[in-house]
Amino acid sequence: MSRITRRRMTAAHRRESEQVVGMSGAGAGFPGLAATRLGLFVMILLATWGCIALWYQVPGGRALKSASAALWTALSAALMVALWQQRFATAVLGFAAAFGVLLIWWRSLTPCNNRLWAHDVAEMTTGAVSGDRVTLQNVRNFDWHTNTDYTQRWETRSYDVQYLRSVDLILSYWSSRAIAHVLISFGFEGGDHVVFSVEIRRRKGQEFSEVGGFFKEFELSIIAADERDVIRVRTNVRGEDDYLYRIRLPISAMRSLFLAYVNQANSLVEAPRFYNTIKVNCTTLVYHMMSHILGHLPWDYRLLLSGYLPAYLYRVGGLDARYTLEELRAIGRITEPAKKSDRSATFSADIRRGVPEIEPLE
Repeated sequence: MSRITRRRMTAAHRRESEQVVGMSGAGAGFPGLAATRLGLFVMILLATWGCIALWYQVPGGRALKSASAALWTALSAALMVALWQQRFATAVLGFAAAFGVLLIWWRSLTPCNNRLWAHDVAEMTTGAVSGDRVTLQNVRNFDWHTNTDYTQRWETRSYDVQYLRSVDLILSYWSSRAIAHVLISFGFEGGDHVVFSVEIRRRKGQEFSEVGGFFKEFELSIIAADERDVIRVRTNVRGEDDYLYRIRLPISAMRSLFLAYVNQANSLVEAPRFYNTIKVNCTTLVYHMMSHILGHLPWDYRLLLSGYLPAYLYRVGGLDARYTLEELRAIGRITEPAKKSDRSATFSADIRRGVPEIEPLE
């Protein structure tokens, strides 16, 4: 065999070997590509979370917040490029270390009751229980002229739970049908009412943000208030649309719920908590209290979309079954009666005129 022939055979053999290696490499590279894409997806999610967390929680003005978010984004992007270039150790270990530091900082953020609060949440309601008598400190009874002009009044009021006769759910809608603020009003013999409202505790000049509610932007507060304050400011001042539903409960459960609100309010003074748009808000807190009182209640998406809460309560037997849900909604719309009653001393009676009473459960 000539030398030229041997060279040709060697070159052909080399090409065949390279094709085999290339085919096996392509087969082996597919799982690597899938893992890389999955890793990038996870890194993008975590990097986005970190960027928003820095924006909401880094102290200082917009410049410092923007710089922090930009640095985090640049670091995350560089590590993502490293992952795409198959430098797994650099990408995975680097991002894990950076995100670990971010989590340590995040966990160091703790709620606090000592800030410069907006006037309407400046005080926190507390209660002292002595037998059947409950004395509430810091019951809000503002006289609202506009949303920014009001006469502040924080009062001390006493209630005897022996004379507790009713519990009403009031929903206040400000945008979509799906979302509403939840108020629970307790009615006593003689016509007295006090409302408990789970509120975000805003600092002065701070606006509510649903996104910020996921990122420790607000503390949690429970405010007891006069109905003429807490309902009227929504219907007559802010232009919200309010509905009242009478809740069907045993008298003992009404009393337990009232005392549960007092206990929750007291606990927030001693151990502040962050508000959370999903987990700790005006609906889920009531759900957990009622579950503790009545036993397990079924979970439902309408507990998150609070505007649909009446449908959930109707399903579990908590509303007046003599009427359809649509009829209860029409009967219970209190927006116009509240506007007409305005500052009247009979505000609570006026907004309930035409809403059928309901007998407590045995």
